[in-house]
Amino acid sequence: MNRKSLDIKIFFAGFIMVFFFSGCYKLQKDYDYIKQELDPHINMSAKDYLLLRGTAATNNDTVFKWMQKGIEYAGIDLAEYEKPGRTYIFLHNSAIKTVSSGKTNGGFFFDYPVVVKDALGNPIKSKIDITADSVRPANNWNEYPQDMVKNYFLYLIVQGEYGFDNLTVANQALTTLMPAGTVALARDSKLGYVVTKTAPNPDITATTFITFSPTSGTGFDPEGKINLKITNNDQSPITVNDRTNDRSAGYIATNGQLHVFGATVHPFRYSY
Repeated sequence: MNRKSLDIKIFFAGFIMVFFFSGCYKLQKDYDYIKQELDPHINMSAKDYLLLRGTAATNNDTVFKWMQKGIEYAGIDLAEYEKPGRTYIFLHNSAIKTVSSGKTNGGFFFDYPVVVKDALGNPIKSKIDITADSVRPANNWNEYPQDMVKNYFLYLIVQGEYGFDNLTVANQALTTLMPAGTVALARDSKLGYVVTKTAPNPDITATTFITFSPTSGTGFDPEGKINLKITNNDQSPITVNDRTNDRSAGYIATNGQLHVFGATVHPFRYSY
């Protein structure tokens, strides 16, 4: 092949490539990006949202089933979830109970197991630590004392509305419906083993540690308060008590704000 023929072939090859790519480009349609924010309003009360996805939800959308069961067992009037000016901490099923191979292996039921008792209702001592009672994961709310469950859900209702519009990266200690001085008993569940404090751990490297003691635990926050903040990372979650990040948050109900959590929400701010 002579030089002239080679130059002609290179020319036509380049021409075809230009034609091909320009044709492909013309096949693409212009797209104007329109910024759009999701509407956080759910246009219903916190109560209605709970029931919408609770035990009687359609299409198996029962993500708040265990939350609703706990509230009903506790004897809390659902009207509490219609009162205005509150922040509601909602618990996804996984925050209460996860199951694998027929056994409870996650959530509140796993993290705070119930004390094993004999036929007379006396705690059975652990074979590993004879100073402590034997425990096992719960399978249902009714394995805990009713008043303990009631206080737990009262702790998850905050007085005042708090969300992405007014929370910051610093903790805000907020008042809940749970009365100050509430105590969980160690003879009933491991929640009663938790030693709780009213001030942060001086050792900032151990702020998320939980201290257990069968003789000096109280379980619930001594002042009935909860810490909420926005954690400064790429997802910017709302964080409860420096331990649990939201699963989804920022819902605006007709009577307040609500945030959903998918892991155990511990009912105390500090433990050490």
